[in-house]
Amino acid sequence: MKRIYSGIECLTQSPPKKWNGHRLGLLCNPASINANFIHSSVLLDRCYPGQVRALFSPQHGYLAEKQDNMIESSNTADPVLHVPVFSLYGETRIPTQEMFDLIDILFVDLQDVGTRVYTFMYTVSYCLEAAKKLNKKIIILDRPNPINGIDIEGNCLKSNCASFVGRYPIPMRHGLTLGELALLFNEYFNIGCDLEIVLMKGWQRHMFFEDTGLPWVPPSPNIPSPKMCFFYPGQVLLEGTNISEGRGTSQPFEIFGAPYIRPEHSVSLLTPYPLPGIVLRPLGFEPTSNKWQGQLCKGFQIHVTDISQYRPYSTTLKLLSAIYADAPNAFSWKSPPYEYEHTRLPFDLISGDTAIREAIENHKNMDTVIDSWQDELNAYHQIAMSFYLY
Repeated sequence: MKRIYSGIECLTQSPPKKWNGHRLGLLCNPASINANFIHSSVLLDRCYPGQVRALFSPQHGYLAEKQDNMIESSNTADPVLHVPVFSLYGETRIPTQEMFDLIDILFVDLQDVGTRVYTFMYTVSYCLEAAKKLNKKIIILDRPNPINGIDIEGNCLKSNCASFVGRYPIPMRHGLTLGELALLFNEYFNIGCDLEIVLMKGWQRHMFFEDTGLPWVPPSPNIPSPKMCFFYPGQVLLEGTNISEGRGTSQPFEIFGAPYIRPEHSVSLLTPYPLPGIVLRPLGFEPTSNKWQGQLCKGFQIHVTDISQYRPYSTTLKLLSAIYADAPNAFSWKSPPYEYEHTRLPFDLISGDTAIREAIENHKNMDTVIDSWQDELNAYHQIAMSFYLY
């Protein structure tokens, strides 16, 4: 298999001399590596010796050690380069002037997972805004969208549901690389900072991560393998409910359940809804942490039989509709807070539209609800295509 080359690898193959003499920063985490597992901070220092003055980390921490949302990371120091590491998911999620005073250019090397609610892209958006205000430059070292750059799915975020898990009106499965997202935010949503993208070499939009030949390092604890990225755009919705999304197990987002779920009843209620590309296998499990810790949860494992047919967001909405219909008194929506929002329901923030929760509560036909998003998806797709880099 002919592998692709990530942005950091393309940079190191021929480092532009125009950045010599500038003070550099890098937004990164453990997934910021080349194909030989060398970290991008080391690679950047090799290209520009002594110029890296600060590192920055997104949610989950510099070592990607924090398990869940609203678990903050502290500022620290890098033991190799001996420079400060500023947490952008701690005392602040927005870079401060004191942080950016140390640098002229901020490089960004983060592995996104292709889903609207994954917060790395919003950390980047705050960096873009700070760079515009403070006259700094941002350079994105691009990486693959692990669930391909063609398929888009879901409703577009409504403004009343905007939060740190959704700042812009994009669908749940957005179909862009992080570099393309940065261009969309910067140009279409008028941030207007000095932005440059270091392109990948060889990546094509139809590729899944397994097609790239690149190694996978978890960008966060509950995305341990690339296949988890396929489940995430749908199963992340369960974070807004009292159903376990599989945290506290070895298969987060791939398995799900709760003590009150009756798998055989839920399956019968799914009869009107085809679920292409998957098989649901009933199972039981006991989470070692998070929801229902130490209690027997009954539910399902999602087995993907045809990845080209599997629609994770639609699938989970249909599953939720069936579970709610079977156990309306036991099921509940998770209460705030969630991602620093203390009044709005977490499910509304994740789904991006209060009408989706209301549709489930009112037993509306989920296929009809999903079909109603097509016009806004088409409009988004036209906008997104104008920022394609590959």
